[in-house]
Amino acid sequence: MSNQIRLATLQDAAAISQVIIQSLRHSNAQDYTPDIIAQVEKSFSTECILTLMGQRQVFVATIAHQVVATASLDRDVVRSVFVSPAHQGIGLGRKLMATLQAVANDANIDVLRVPSSITAEGFYVKLGFRKVRDEFHGAERTIIMELRLSPD
Repeated sequence: MSNQIRLATLQDAAAISQVIIQSLRHSNAQDYTPDIIAQVEKSFSTECILTLMGQRQVFVATIAHQVVATASLDRDVVRSVFVSPAHQGIGLGRKLMATLQAVANDANIDVLRVPSSITAEGFYVKLGFRKVRDEFHGAERTIIMELRLSPD
């Protein structure tokens, strides 16, 4: 079962949307109410993904040419890291994050930031990110985290 990390193409938008929505409904639903999940899902329709692809560097992980995970980099901010529920726990999220880190290093970015869900906080901690603060968007809690890429 070979996997590949690559830049997303416009043809990937529907698959990216599907991965994100499946992950929200399966994984994030453990930490957020159905109303919050439904609200967040609206930001990840195929049309919204196409718009985001024009604003960020979007990467996908594929297995047998099927998109099973995604992550993006918006300058120094990691965004939208999601792995389909059927493929969680096999290292695809870590591989995507390593790719984003390499891109950030090449761009001379000193600090990576991520607005983490409650669900993903432990994942980012394992990668060396540290919590900076909590933010609330209505009832939705987001944990702002950062990782220093270069020494002070």
